[in-house]
Amino acid sequence: MSQGKRIVLASRPVGEPKSSDFRLEDCPIPTPGAGEVLLRTIWLSLDPYMRGRMSDGPSYAQPVPIGGVMEAGTVSEVIASNNPGFAKGDIVLSRAGWQTHAVSDGKGLAKIDPDIAPISTTVGVLGMPGMTAYTGLLDIGKPQAGETVVVAAASGAVGSAVGQIAKIKGARAVGIAGGKDKCAYVKNELGFDECLDHRDPDLAAKLKDACPKGIDVYFENVGGAVFEAVFPLLNAFARVPVCGLIAHYNDTQAVAPKWAPSLMRAVLTKRLTIRGFIVSDFAARHGDFLRDMSAWVREGKVKHKEFVTEGLESAPAAFMGLLKGANFGKQLVRVGPDKT
Repeated sequence: MSQGKRIVLASRPVGEPKSSDFRLEDCPIPTPGAGEVLLRTIWLSLDPYMRGRMSDGPSYAQPVPIGGVMEAGTVSEVIASNNPGFAKGDIVLSRAGWQTHAVSDGKGLAKIDPDIAPISTTVGVLGMPGMTAYTGLLDIGKPQAGETVVVAAASGAVGSAVGQIAKIKGARAVGIAGGKDKCAYVKNELGFDECLDHRDPDLAAKLKDACPKGIDVYFENVGGAVFEAVFPLLNAFARVPVCGLIAHYNDTQAVAPKWAPSLMRAVLTKRLTIRGFIVSDFAARHGDFLRDMSAWVREGKVKHKEFVTEGLESAPAAFMGLLKGANFGKQLVRVGPDKT
Protein backbone atom coordinates (compact mmCIF):
# COMPACT_ATOMS: atom_id res chain seq x y z
CA MET A 1 0.00 0.00 0.00
CA SER A 2 1.53 3.32 -1.06
CA GLN A 3 -1.35 5.67 -0.34
CA GLY A 4 -2.52 6.88 3.03
CA LYS A 5 -5.31 9.22 4.10
CA ARG A 6 -5.50 12.28 6.31
CA ILE A 7 -8.16 14.72 7.44
CA VAL A 8 -7.15 18.37 7.45
CA LEU A 9 -8.80 21.54 8.70
CA ALA A 10 -10.37 23.09 5.59
CA SER A 11 -11.82 26.19 7.27
CA ARG A 12 -12.29 27.63 10.74
CA PRO A 13 -15.82 26.95 11.95
CA VAL A 14 -18.15 29.75 12.96
CA GLY A 15 -20.35 28.28 15.68
CA GLU A 16 -20.88 24.54 15.29
CA PRO A 17 -18.36 22.75 13.06
CA LYS A 18 -19.70 21.59 9.69
CA SER A 19 -18.61 18.80 7.38
CA SER A 20 -17.16 21.41 5.03
CA ASP A 21 -14.71 22.50 7.76
CA PHE A 22 -12.88 19.20 7.24
CA ARG A 23 -11.28 17.71 4.14
CA LEU A 24 -10.31 14.08 3.55
CA GLU A 25 -7.18 13.80 1.44
CA ASP A 26 -5.20 10.99 -0.13
CA CYS A 27 -1.48 11.30 0.53
CA PRO A 28 1.64 9.23 -0.05
CA ILE A 29 2.79 7.12 2.87
CA PRO A 30 5.99 8.84 4.08
CA THR A 31 9.37 7.16 4.29
CA PRO A 32 11.15 7.38 7.66
CA GLY A 33 14.58 9.01 7.64
CA ALA A 34 17.54 8.48 9.92
CA GLY A 35 16.41 8.08 13.53
CA GLU A 36 12.74 8.06 12.53
CA VAL A 37 9.88 5.55 12.68
CA LEU A 38 6.85 5.10 10.46
CA LEU A 39 3.58 4.79 12.37
CA ARG A 40 0.29 3.25 11.29
CA THR A 41 -2.71 4.54 13.22
CA ILE A 42 -4.88 1.95 14.94
CA TRP A 43 -7.01 4.05 17.30
CA LEU A 44 -7.81 7.75 17.01
CA SER A 45 -9.07 9.55 20.11
CA LEU A 46 -11.70 12.27 19.69
CA ASP A 47 -12.02 14.77 22.54
CA PRO A 48 -13.92 18.04 23.07
CA TYR A 49 -10.74 20.13 23.42
CA MET A 50 -10.21 19.73 19.67
CA ARG A 51 -12.94 22.30 19.02
CA GLY A 52 -10.66 24.93 20.54
CA ARG A 53 -7.79 23.88 18.27
CA MET A 54 -10.00 24.61 15.26
CA SER A 55 -10.25 28.29 16.23
CA ASP A 56 -7.45 30.84 16.13
CA GLY A 57 -8.32 32.71 19.32
CA PRO A 58 -5.92 32.87 22.28
CA SER A 59 -5.69 29.56 24.13
CA TYR A 60 -3.27 27.30 25.96
CA ALA A 61 -2.16 25.62 22.70
CA GLN A 62 -1.52 26.65 19.11
CA PRO A 63 -4.46 26.23 16.71
CA VAL A 64 -4.39 23.73 13.88
CA PRO A 65 -3.38 25.68 10.75
CA ILE A 66 -5.71 25.77 7.77
CA GLY A 67 -4.71 22.79 5.65
CA GLY A 68 -3.03 21.15 8.64
CA VAL A 69 -3.81 17.65 9.89
CA MET A 70 -6.32 17.69 12.75
CA GLU A 71 -4.56 17.17 16.07
CA ALA A 72 -5.26 14.09 18.23
CA GLY A 73 -3.85 11.41 20.44
CA THR A 74 -3.48 8.04 18.73
CA VAL A 75 -2.48 4.45 19.32
CA SER A 76 -0.16 3.38 16.52
CA GLU A 77 1.91 0.44 15.32
CA VAL A 78 5.54 0.94 14.30
CA ILE A 79 5.69 -0.53 10.78
CA ALA A 80 9.23 0.60 9.93
CA SER A 81 12.02 1.84 12.18
CA ASN A 82 15.36 3.56 11.82
CA ASN A 83 15.36 4.38 15.52
CA PRO A 84 17.13 1.98 17.93
CA GLY A 85 14.54 2.74 20.61
CA PHE A 86 11.68 1.22 18.63
CA ALA A 87 11.23 -2.00 16.70
CA LYS A 88 8.85 -2.92 13.93
CA GLY A 89 5.67 -4.21 15.55
CA ASP A 90 5.90 -2.03 18.67
CA ILE A 91 2.58 -0.48 19.74
CA VAL A 92 2.98 3.13 20.86
CA LEU A 93 0.98 6.02 22.27
CA SER A 94 1.50 8.91 19.88
CA ARG A 95 0.04 12.18 18.64
CA ALA A 96 -0.19 11.30 14.97
CA GLY A 97 -3.48 13.14 14.50
CA TRP A 98 -6.26 12.41 12.05
CA GLN A 99 -4.29 10.36 9.54
CA THR A 100 -3.55 6.76 8.71
CA HIS A 101 0.25 7.11 8.78
CA ALA A 102 2.82 9.46 10.29
CA VAL A 103 6.58 9.74 10.72
CA SER A 104 8.07 10.41 14.16
CA ASP A 105 11.57 10.98 15.46
CA GLY A 106 10.58 8.99 18.56
CA LYS A 107 10.22 11.98 20.89
CA GLY A 108 6.97 11.83 22.80
CA LEU A 109 6.24 8.22 21.84
CA ALA A 110 5.50 5.78 24.66
CA LYS A 111 5.53 2.03 24.21
CA ILE A 112 2.35 0.15 25.14
CA ASP A 113 2.27 -3.39 26.48
CA PRO A 114 -0.79 -5.00 24.85
CA ASP A 115 -0.78 -7.73 27.50
CA ILE A 116 -1.59 -5.31 30.36
CA ALA A 117 -4.87 -3.91 29.04
CA PRO A 118 -6.63 -3.36 25.70
CA ILE A 119 -4.52 -0.85 23.80
CA SER A 120 -7.51 1.47 23.29
CA THR A 121 -7.53 2.22 27.03
CA THR A 122 -4.29 4.21 26.66
CA VAL A 123 -6.31 7.03 25.07
CA GLY A 124 -9.22 6.44 27.46
CA VAL A 125 -9.51 5.36 31.05
CA LEU A 126 -5.74 4.69 31.35
CA GLY A 127 -4.81 7.71 29.25
CA MET A 128 -5.47 11.43 29.06
CA PRO A 129 -9.19 11.34 29.98
CA GLY A 130 -8.57 9.08 32.98
CA MET A 131 -5.67 11.21 34.19
CA THR A 132 -7.76 14.35 33.72
CA ALA A 133 -10.39 12.87 36.02
CA TYR A 134 -7.84 11.62 38.55
CA THR A 135 -5.79 14.80 38.90
CA GLY A 136 -8.64 17.28 38.59
CA LEU A 137 -10.68 15.55 41.25
CA LEU A 138 -7.93 14.56 43.68
CA ASP A 139 -5.56 17.52 43.34
CA ILE A 140 -8.12 20.32 42.98
CA GLY A 141 -11.42 18.85 44.18
CA LYS A 142 -9.88 17.02 47.15
CA PRO A 143 -13.08 15.11 48.05
CA GLN A 144 -13.43 13.99 51.65
CA ALA A 145 -15.44 11.03 52.93
CA GLY A 146 -19.07 12.02 53.33
CA GLU A 147 -18.90 15.04 51.03
CA THR A 148 -21.07 15.46 47.93
CA VAL A 149 -19.38 15.48 44.52
CA VAL A 150 -21.40 16.50 41.47
CA VAL A 151 -20.09 15.62 38.00
CA ALA A 152 -21.27 17.08 34.70
CA ALA A 153 -21.13 14.92 31.54
CA ALA A 154 -21.13 11.95 33.89
CA SER A 155 -21.36 9.22 31.23
CA GLY A 156 -18.38 10.55 29.26
CA ALA A 157 -14.76 9.45 29.38
CA VAL A 158 -13.76 11.98 32.06
CA GLY A 159 -16.96 12.36 34.05
CA SER A 160 -17.57 8.64 34.46
CA ALA A 161 -14.13 8.21 36.02
CA VAL A 162 -14.57 11.25 38.28
CA GLY A 163 -17.69 9.87 39.95
CA GLN A 164 -16.23 6.42 40.44
CA ILE A 165 -13.06 7.83 42.00
CA ALA A 166 -15.24 9.99 44.27
CA LYS A 167 -17.01 6.83 45.46
CA ILE A 168 -13.66 5.11 46.09
CA LYS A 169 -12.74 8.07 48.30
CA GLY A 170 -15.97 7.71 50.32
CA ALA A 171 -17.87 10.67 48.84
CA ARG A 172 -21.44 10.82 47.58
CA ALA A 173 -21.43 11.01 43.76
CA VAL A 174 -24.21 12.72 41.81
CA GLY A 175 -23.97 12.72 38.03
CA ILE A 176 -25.60 14.88 35.37
CA ALA A 177 -25.90 13.35 31.90
CA GLY A 178 -27.98 13.61 28.73
CA GLY A 179 -30.93 11.25 28.54
CA LYS A 180 -32.56 8.40 30.40
CA ASP A 181 -30.24 5.66 29.10
CA LYS A 182 -27.08 7.50 30.06
CA CYS A 183 -28.44 8.33 33.50
CA ALA A 184 -29.43 4.69 34.08
CA TYR A 185 -25.92 3.57 33.08
CA VAL A 186 -24.26 6.10 35.38
CA LYS A 187 -26.35 5.07 38.37
CA ASN A 188 -26.82 1.34 37.83
CA GLU A 189 -23.57 0.34 36.13
CA LEU A 190 -21.07 2.89 37.43
CA GLY A 191 -22.49 3.06 40.95
CA PHE A 192 -23.19 6.79 41.29
CA ASP A 193 -25.67 7.59 44.06
CA GLU A 194 -27.87 9.54 41.65
CA CYS A 195 -27.85 10.81 38.08
CA LEU A 196 -30.03 13.56 36.63
CA ASP A 197 -30.90 14.40 33.03
CA HIS A 198 -29.58 17.82 32.05
CA ARG A 199 -32.48 18.13 29.60
CA ASP A 200 -35.03 17.93 32.44
CA PRO A 201 -36.75 21.32 32.84
CA ASP A 202 -36.83 20.65 36.59
CA LEU A 203 -33.08 19.98 36.81
CA ALA A 204 -32.42 22.68 39.41
CA ALA A 205 -35.12 21.41 41.79
CA LYS A 206 -34.18 17.77 41.32
CA LEU A 207 -30.51 18.54 41.86
CA LYS A 208 -31.37 20.27 45.12
CA ASP A 209 -33.30 17.16 46.22
CA ALA A 210 -30.37 14.93 45.23
CA CYS A 211 -27.92 17.08 47.23
CA PRO A 212 -29.67 17.72 50.56
CA LYS A 213 -26.38 18.72 52.22
CA GLY A 214 -25.32 20.96 49.33
CA ILE A 215 -22.38 20.45 46.97
CA ASP A 216 -18.77 20.31 48.16
CA VAL A 217 -17.08 19.51 44.82
CA TYR A 218 -18.42 20.27 41.36
CA PHE A 219 -16.35 18.83 38.49
CA GLU A 220 -17.14 21.14 35.60
CA ASN A 221 -17.17 19.74 32.07
CA VAL A 222 -20.13 21.63 30.64
CA GLY A 223 -21.00 25.14 31.86
CA GLY A 224 -24.25 26.71 30.69
CA ALA A 225 -27.53 25.71 32.31
CA VAL A 226 -25.89 22.87 34.25
CA PHE A 227 -23.61 25.29 36.10
CA GLU A 228 -26.57 27.59 36.75
CA ALA A 229 -28.35 24.69 38.50
CA VAL A 230 -25.25 23.79 40.52
CA PHE A 231 -24.15 27.29 41.55
CA PRO A 232 -26.76 28.03 44.27
CA LEU A 233 -26.04 24.69 45.96
CA LEU A 234 -22.28 25.16 46.41
CA ASN A 235 -21.29 24.96 50.06
CA ALA A 236 -18.82 27.20 51.85
CA PHE A 237 -15.28 26.23 50.78
CA ALA A 238 -16.58 24.21 47.82
CA ARG A 239 -14.04 23.34 45.12
CA VAL A 240 -14.76 23.57 41.39
CA PRO A 241 -12.18 21.99 39.05
CA VAL A 242 -12.94 23.39 35.58
CA CYS A 243 -12.00 20.77 33.00
CA GLY A 244 -14.22 21.80 30.09
CA LEU A 245 -17.07 24.08 29.01
CA ILE A 246 -18.58 22.16 26.13
CA ALA A 247 -21.83 24.16 26.23
CA HIS A 248 -19.81 27.21 25.15
CA TYR A 249 -17.29 25.79 22.67
CA ASN A 250 -19.36 26.92 19.69
CA ASP A 251 -20.12 30.40 21.06
CA THR A 252 -19.24 33.06 18.53
CA GLN A 253 -18.58 35.75 21.12
CA ALA A 254 -17.82 35.84 24.82
CA VAL A 255 -20.50 37.58 26.86
CA ALA A 256 -20.46 37.73 30.67
CA PRO A 257 -23.60 35.98 31.99
CA LYS A 258 -26.12 38.09 33.88
CA TRP A 259 -25.33 36.18 37.06
CA ALA A 260 -21.58 36.91 36.94
CA PRO A 261 -21.79 39.45 39.84
CA SER A 262 -23.66 36.87 41.95
CA LEU A 263 -20.95 34.32 41.19
CA MET A 264 -18.18 36.67 42.27
CA ARG A 265 -20.05 37.50 45.45
CA ALA A 266 -20.37 33.79 46.21
CA VAL A 267 -16.66 33.26 45.50
CA LEU A 268 -15.99 35.83 48.22
CA THR A 269 -18.64 35.03 50.81
CA LYS A 270 -18.50 31.23 50.45
CA ARG A 271 -14.72 31.22 49.91
CA LEU A 272 -15.06 29.11 46.78
CA THR A 273 -12.11 27.66 44.89
CA ILE A 274 -12.68 27.69 41.12
CA ARG A 275 -9.66 26.51 39.17
CA GLY A 276 -9.26 25.74 35.52
CA PHE A 277 -6.65 23.16 34.61
CA ILE A 278 -5.03 21.27 31.76
CA VAL A 279 -3.98 17.69 32.40
CA SER A 280 -0.37 18.49 31.54
CA ASP A 281 -0.29 20.73 34.63
CA PHE A 282 -0.05 17.52 36.62
CA ALA A 283 2.50 15.63 34.52
CA ALA A 284 4.46 14.77 37.66
CA ARG A 285 1.47 12.73 38.87
CA HIS A 286 1.48 10.35 35.88
CA GLY A 287 3.10 7.50 37.78
CA ASP A 288 0.63 7.79 40.66
CA PHE A 289 -2.26 7.87 38.20
CA LEU A 290 -1.13 4.75 36.33
CA ARG A 291 -0.55 2.85 39.56
CA ASP A 292 -3.92 3.71 41.08
CA MET A 293 -6.15 3.72 38.01
CA SER A 294 -4.80 0.47 36.56
CA ALA A 295 -5.43 -1.19 39.93
CA TRP A 296 -8.97 0.20 40.16
CA VAL A 297 -9.77 -0.94 36.62
CA ARG A 298 -8.30 -4.39 37.30
CA GLU A 299 -10.30 -4.69 40.54
CA GLY A 300 -13.54 -3.56 38.87
CA LYS A 301 -13.77 -0.39 40.97
CA VAL A 302 -13.60 1.80 37.84
CA LYS A 303 -15.57 0.72 34.79
CA HIS A 304 -15.44 2.33 31.37
CA LYS A 305 -17.36 2.34 28.11
CA GLU A 306 -16.12 2.93 24.57
CA PHE A 307 -18.10 4.42 21.70
CA VAL A 308 -16.43 3.34 18.46
CA THR A 309 -16.89 4.45 14.86
CA GLU A 310 -15.13 2.68 12.01
CA GLY A 311 -12.68 4.19 9.54
CA LEU A 312 -10.85 7.51 9.39
CA GLU A 313 -13.63 8.88 7.17
CA SER A 314 -16.05 8.67 10.12
CA ALA A 315 -14.03 11.07 12.29
CA PRO A 316 -15.64 14.42 11.31
CA ALA A 317 -19.22 13.20 11.87
CA ALA A 318 -18.20 11.45 15.10
CA PHE A 319 -16.51 14.61 16.36
CA MET A 320 -19.50 16.80 15.54
CA GLY A 321 -21.70 14.28 17.33
CA LEU A 322 -19.38 14.32 20.34
CA LEU A 323 -19.91 18.05 20.76
CA LYS A 324 -23.67 17.41 20.88
CA GLY A 325 -23.45 14.49 23.31
CA ALA A 326 -24.20 11.80 20.71
CA ASN A 327 -21.44 9.54 22.07
CA PHE A 328 -22.06 7.12 24.94
CA GLY A 329 -18.67 6.71 26.61
CA LYS A 330 -15.18 7.40 25.31
CA GLN A 331 -15.32 8.40 21.62
CA LEU A 332 -12.85 6.43 19.49
CA VAL A 333 -12.29 5.88 15.79
CA ARG A 334 -10.87 2.53 14.71
CA VAL A 335 -8.59 3.58 11.86
CA GLY A 336 -6.94 0.21 11.26
CA PRO A 337 -6.59 -3.33 12.64
CA ASP A 338 -4.62 -4.01 15.82
CA LYS A 339 -1.87 -5.71 13.85
CA THR A 340 -0.91 -5.60 10.17
